[in-house]
Parts: sequence; structure tokens; C-alpha cells
Amino acid sequence: MTGRQGPALSRRSLIGAGLGISAAALTAAGTGQALAAGSAGARPSSGPARGHAFLAAAMDAYPDQGRIRLTQSYTDQAGLFSTAFTYDNALAILAHLAARTPAGLARAKALGDALLYAQDHDPTHDDGRLRQAYNTGPYTFYDGSLQPDGFVRADGTANVGTQFGFTGTAVGDMAWAGIALSALARRTGARRFLTGAVRIGAWIERTGRTDEPLGGYKFGVDGANQRLPFTSTEHNTDLVCLFGRLALLTGDRVWRERRARAEAFVKRMWEPSGGFFHTGTNDGVTVNKSPIPEDTQTWTHLALESRRHSRSLDWAVTELAVLDHSGRTNSTVPAGQSYEGVTFSSVSLLANEDAPIADGQPKPDRNGVWFEGTAHLALALRDRGARGDETRARRLLASIEQAQALLGGTQTVGGKALPERSGVVSASSPLDTGFGFGYYPYRHTGATAWYLMAAARFNPLRV
Repeated sequence: MTGRQGPALSRRSLIGAGLGISAAALTAAGTGQALAAGSAGARPSSGPARGHAFLAAAMDAYPDQGRIRLTQSYTDQAGLFSTAFTYDNALAILAHLAARTPAGLARAKALGDALLYAQDHDPTHDDGRLRQAYNTGPYTFYDGSLQPDGFVRADGTANVGTQFGFTGTAVGDMAWAGIALSALARRTGARRFLTGAVRIGAWIERTGRTDEPLGGYKFGVDGANQRLPFTSTEHNTDLVCLFGRLALLTGDRVWRERRARAEAFVKRMWEPSGGFFHTGTNDGVTVNKSPIPEDTQTWTHLALESRRHSRSLDWAVTELAVLDHSGRTNSTVPAGQSYEGVTFSSVSLLANEDAPIADGQPKPDRNGVWFEGTAHLALALRDRGARGDETRARRLLASIEQAQALLGGTQTVGGKALPERSGVVSASSPLDTGFGFGYYPYRHTGATAWYLMAAARFNPLRV
């Protein structure tokens, strides 16, 4: 892309059937997260224990809706009701596995089985796809209509998030679900999880593969099953891991070729003069030059394990660093508090502070901290282990832990109070991603899951 107008879509962008609801107006459309042991009534003392308690509460928020369930992505105050993003639930599985406890394994398996259920009980398709998001509990929508079901509808089908248009299927979301299922297959030896991951890989190959000059795998399909034209560095980075895992677990060499194809696209996005990765391409021919997102700098390190490209972490540390405090324009941080970390993209730092992110939404804080990205930067720095990396990572984790303790304290999930000081908000203040949506100070499964993996030094993208 050549400017802010019409940026290539992120994995987090809406890919529904055109219901006219903007991603910014919906807070955010997808993010990461994890679950583990803990209960809504517990008062765990450590940061990771509190994070796991949040994931448990978000997973168990609708006890009357049956055993097959997913984790609610955001607290109720975000206005997305019981929406459970596929990406967030994949992260929750991985965070549970990172805990290496029997309770964490049990929760990971339950969520993995829910994803398999969604594969097998889609209301329209029978090709192994997963949708962008599902409902995991009942609610009354803004127009007064009742959404009465849990994750499993009365007719036995998976409860796709049609109310917000979360009906499309993105390659990145699918890849993360496959990564989570493959991790379960490796940990448990259960064949069903590997079968589900292979079905995901096959869907991506059929739907996403492109012979355009830049190659790689395309973005996915919208809710009307129309192929989307974009190709994302982030998505193809995810595929480096997924296809590598499938090659290892199945012994089928075809996955090696597919992995190499995804990796080649990612490396074509490398900008050697600046030491960072571009976001992708809109047309398969021209590399997008802006915005430059944070996650393409950190995930590439975690997936590629390439010393040549690890400078991308230094770019993120230097170019996307922010410090949020109550004195900042549009900051919602309480007086006396400050948070350091990174923002979402290069354009986040240039956001128009005089205009709302979207109609009905607050104005952005250019220095709002994106805690999900701050967590995977901390993990990537710990993984690289260069001089000063561990010290910097610990400072970032301390900032996230302070946010967990102090921000979003009165928020609820399924109408129920959360364990005290549990769960990480997605952002310290409202921030504009530069990709058509925003992040806000609501406790979030994805941000919490990445924090837990960073604290545990658990790299989810390592083959």
C-alpha cells in the first residue's frame, strides 16, 4: 500500500458478509488469548495466576449452556456480548498448554474439542473451515432481538457470530487454530486434533494459494464465501509454523513445500534498509509500504528463528515505543499511573487526536500501549536473548502486570464479576491501529494469553 488510504486488511479486520458494521465501532475484531486453571472466586497472588484465573472465568461464564464451549474474548463492557473469536481461543489453548498443569491441559483439550465441533457442525459448510467468531452464551442484541443459544445452537450447529458479521474465514485465524490443534496433538497424542489441523491446512491450500508474482497465501474469504484479494505477511508467518508442524507430525513432504512457499513470501516483505517487515500486498504485485505493524516484526522472529531478520525486534523497540500517562492527549490512564510498551503500527503514532476512531467511539491516544503486542515483543526478546533483551522484556512484563492489577477492575464477563486484578486490557487507552479499527481498555483473552506465554517463555510459533 502507498498510504493510509485503503491499507491492506489485518487478520483482525472484519471479513463478514457486509452488514455495515465497522471494525472500529466494534472495538476490535480478533485478538489473542489463553485460558488455564483458576476459578471466578479465587484471589491468586501472582500475575500469571491471575491471568489464568481470568481465562478460566471467561471460559466458564455461561455454565447453563453445556459442556462444549469457547472463551468469551472481551469483557461485557466492550459491547461484543458473548463473542468468542477463533484466534483468541487458539491463543487460550496455547496459554493453557504453557501452564503445564493438569488443569491447563484439561481446559486446552476442551477448547480444542470445541473447535473440532465447529468444524464438524458449521451451519453451511462441510470443508473444515472455522468462522471468524462464534457466540458462546445468550444475550439480547442492540436491536432488541434475542440470541438465545450458547456455542451449540438448539439444532446442533455451531453458533456463528452473525449478529456482528463475523462470518468470514481468514487464513490467519485458521492457521492459529491449526497451530493450537497441532500443539494439542503433540502434547496428547490424540489423533483427532491432528486430523483437525490437517483439515485446516488443506482448506488454506485450496482457498489461499496464489500464483501472483509475490506468491504466498491470500487472506481468506468473506461471509459470502468470496475470496479476498489481500496477502498478509502476518498470515504467511503463521503458516510457516502450521505447515512446518504438519510436515513434522504427518511425515508428508508436501507440507514442507507449502511451508517454503509461505516463508518465501514473508522474506520478500523484508526491508533491509530499515530492518523491518512490511505488512503485505493488496494486489499480489506491489508491496504495501504503510502502515508497518508491530506483529510482523515479532512473529517473524518467533517463527523464522533467523538471525539475519532479528533486527525487526530492534525496529519495533525503537520505532513503536510508547509511554502512556494521564497527561497525554486523550489518555484514559488514571492519574499517578503510567505504562510503557509498544503501539500497534507506525500509523498509530500519527492518529488524528481531534477525531474519534469511528462514529460513537472515543478519540485516540497516540501513546496508547497495545498490551498484546507488548507481550509478544517481550516473548520475542526473551527468545532472542541478545544483550539487554531480558532486562527490556522484564520491564515490558512489569508494565503488563501493573495494567492487570490496576486497569479494567470493575468489568464483567457474562454479567459476573471477575477475580480481582485478573485479565489484561487490550490497550491502556483508546488507540487507532491504522487498519480501520481500534483497541480499548477492556480486559481481553488474547492480550492475557500472550502475557501468559511471555511470562512462561513459551514460543507458540516454534515448529
